[in-house]
Amino acid sequence: MNTDRAGALRLVEETHKGIGATAARVDVAVCPPLVYVDAVGRRLRDLGSPISLGAQDVFHEQSGAFTGEVSASMLADLGVRYVITGHSERRHILGDSNEVVRQKSAAALRAGLECILCVGEKIEERRAGMTDAVNEKQVRDWFAGLGAEAISRLTIAYEPVWAIGTGQNATPEDAQKAHKYIRSLIVELCGPEAARRMRILYGGSVKSENAAAMFSQPDIDGGLIGGASLRSAEFLKIVAAAAGAT
Repeated sequence: MNTDRAGALRLVEETHKGIGATAARVDVAVCPPLVYVDAVGRRLRDLGSPISLGAQDVFHEQSGAFTGEVSASMLADLGVRYVITGHSERRHILGDSNEVVRQKSAAALRAGLECILCVGEKIEERRAGMTDAVNEKQVRDWFAGLGAEAISRLTIAYEPVWAIGTGQNATPEDAQKAHKYIRSLIVELCGPEAARRMRILYGGSVKSENAAAMFSQPDIDGGLIGGASLRSAEFLKIVAAAAGAT
């Protein structure tokens, strides 16, 4: 919940200008606040930009008396390609359960969107040695309702909640361990080829200083960038780090 309309447009214009040839090597998307999705999407189209448009959340019903909510078909109508479901703030501040996350994801997939599913543990769960168990529960609950056929339009983002805005940082080795376990779940659920193709992003306070080290890990395929994406120069450095890791 950041920026205003002018700031959102300026940010995407600066990012587009700085992407250059890097766009041929990595996929880049921006997920503005819902009230600016239309304006940002129009600007991306006007620029002929390779940057894709995403949304930060979606409601699970297609239409009806759900005041204040936004459906997947509405997002698709605005040119949205990706939608984030299960973000840690949605789960832990706004109460989205695993079932709600699955319902939202199903709605996004039915509308032809691609889903970025966020999973990750809180600090008390990490201290209790529950990292793998929490991630496994969140992944299995998603697949229990949607099945392996949804895999082609799924990206997973591992978000260690304890490493977001807390001053505590996950090491590249910490992140790789969690990503490797998540990929092993995809092998079990969907087979080794699907697991190989699956993009698993890291979303725990990625910055230009740690991006290259994170993206060099064998099971980290990119980043879900939070605060650092609000500064185009910083975000472009992270994009460049991703391109260098390909």
